[in-house]
Amino acid sequence: MAKAKSTTSEQTGEPSKQRETIVVVDFGSQYSMLIARRIRELNIYCEIIPPQTDSNILQEKHVLGIILSGGPFSVYEDNAPNVPEWVFESGLPVLGICYGMQIMAEKLGGTVIPENIREYGSAKIKQTEQTSLLFSDLSEALDVWMSHGDRISETPDGFQILANSDNSPIAAMADPDRNYYGLQFHPEVVHTPSGKKILSNFAKNICKLSCDWTPASFIETSTSEIRTRVGTASVICGLSGGVDSAVAAALVHQAIGENLTCIFVDTGLLRANEAEEVIELFVKQKNWDIHVVDASERFFDQLKGITDPEIKRVRIGNLFVKVFEENAKNIENADFLCQGTLYPDVIESALHGSGSAKIKTHHNVGGLPENMAFELLEPLRLLFKDEVRNIGTELGLPDNIVWRQPFPGPGLAVRIIGEVTQEKVLILQAADLILDEEIKNANLYRDLWQSFAVLTDTKTVGVMGDFRTYGYALAIRAVTSEDAMTADWARLPYDLLARISNRIVNEVEGINRVSYDITSKPPGTIEWE
Repeated sequence: MAKAKSTTSEQTGEPSKQRETIVVVDFGSQYSMLIARRIRELNIYCEIIPPQTDSNILQEKHVLGIILSGGPFSVYEDNAPNVPEWVFESGLPVLGICYGMQIMAEKLGGTVIPENIREYGSAKIKQTEQTSLLFSDLSEALDVWMSHGDRISETPDGFQILANSDNSPIAAMADPDRNYYGLQFHPEVVHTPSGKKILSNFAKNICKLSCDWTPASFIETSTSEIRTRVGTASVICGLSGGVDSAVAAALVHQAIGENLTCIFVDTGLLRANEAEEVIELFVKQKNWDIHVVDASERFFDQLKGITDPEIKRVRIGNLFVKVFEENAKNIENADFLCQGTLYPDVIESALHGSGSAKIKTHHNVGGLPENMAFELLEPLRLLFKDEVRNIGTELGLPDNIVWRQPFPGPGLAVRIIGEVTQEKVLILQAADLILDEEIKNANLYRDLWQSFAVLTDTKTVGVMGDFRTYGYALAIRAVTSEDAMTADWARLPYDLLARISNRIVNEVEGINRVSYDITSKPPGTIEWE
């Protein structure tokens, strides 16, 4: 059997060669992910690629348009990333955004200089050319979001100025004969209200894309690719109660049916009632072939005396793989391991592009041993969470699975500060269940990316009735986000927080204090450990 490894688009169920694609050449912008999201919201497949990518991408992904992202560099710096030669040799439409516009100008013979007055934040631009396809059906004056310290002082031959602002004489430019367009501002952020329309004009009016990338088309293409790759072999999936593994398994199941076997490992670190819910849906209702393994005692043994969060993750990950392989070896003809890896998983684990610092060992990416005897099947590898939910709904999964909030692979172990014990897990499960109930009762569950409780290792003095208590302090975490790359703390109503705190302190023995975490990401992470 082959070792676990990264795979090509044909192997992973990524988009087929005939699916229309826009690629974003990523120069390190904090907004590159947003560009891809905005294009995908138009039902157009979009993928982020590093500047080192070779021209084979054009045929492999059936590229019909190219976007050059922003970035923190100046084009005249020695270490500034360059645009690939094939971009302007391809004959395809190109849209440069901020640094992307500047590198376009510099590459094609224009001039970029430092800005005397840097332009950051909200600005207003005025169109100087009313016939451009890029600004079709938009007002003459537009509110936009600027973030630059350089400007183009001279456009390349063949370019015309489309718009300017008080500080940017060339806020937008175009060479319509070659379908080259540049924007000094960021159309992908919400602070540019007409930004999505501008991107739509580029994709539809200039690139002439058909906007047919839908959940149904993704399922049709992916299931065909899975069947072709897997053949008559069997696939094993580590099923959990989360949406990612459930949708990945459902997609594979639709492709190969009974050749999929799922293994559900109860680590003892799951959410309250999670094991029962998984068994009820996938075994009793859907009649899938699922091996349920109760390994909770083994996991608690591995965590005795361990307080370092990274050691926790490694021990849990290693034991999970061991338990998984012990049970997988009895499954005949099993050559493939299906994982619910998503696009942000890949980005955050620094497997796409370069230069990203490791924040934590991710549970889906990069944590498998090199000698693991399976090929990886990752059919969701280039999808965002909202896209996965749409596909799950299309596949007929129920809302309580499709809309379940993200949950860390190591489970509640990373939401318990200090040593993990079965007693602490029971306390945290009870508190988390109350939080979950109250968030849902307030109709806020789908508005939040995640909401969960963290059991700290701090004990505090309290008073209940006539008695002095000495119990754990519990932290509540609730955040909003689009893709978990960044997140903001949720402004939950005070009355809701009061209800949550009151119920937890009164109903969960061992907790006598509740606090609310108001840290955004960055500087914090979403999880505490």
